[in-house]
Amino acid sequence: MTLKPDFSKHDGLIPVIVQSACNEKVLMLAYMNELAWNMTIETGKAHYWSRSRQRLWVKGEESGHAQLVRDILVDCDLDTILLRVDQLGGAACHTGHESCFYRRYVDGRLEVISKPVFDPREVYKK
Repeated sequence: MTLKPDFSKHDGLIPVIVQSACNEKVLMLAYMNELAWNMTIETGKAHYWSRSRQRLWVKGEESGHAQLVRDILVDCDLDTILLRVDQLGGAACHTGHESCFYRRYVDGRLEVISKPVFDPREVYKK
């Protein structure tokens, strides 16, 4: 039996939780449409749909910090994906942090709980 995510839900976009294959840290949350799914399966590199840019993108296309997919899990309703990846360059977040979840909510404020791995001004030249 071949199953794939149900892209008929949520206007064709499915949330993707991205986790480090080596330490199980949650790195980021992104979205896939069917094209991103197919490209991820075909290439073994994580592809996503950018809601802000309204286009397909492969993780690392600007930074070089690609995600090599090691495992793909799909939830019971076929509408959420978990990717376990090898994160190249040590950081998934465009801010330079290993994880996009680098702030913790404490007593009404956000505190930074990790240091950046790279300087985004150097990597993105913006």
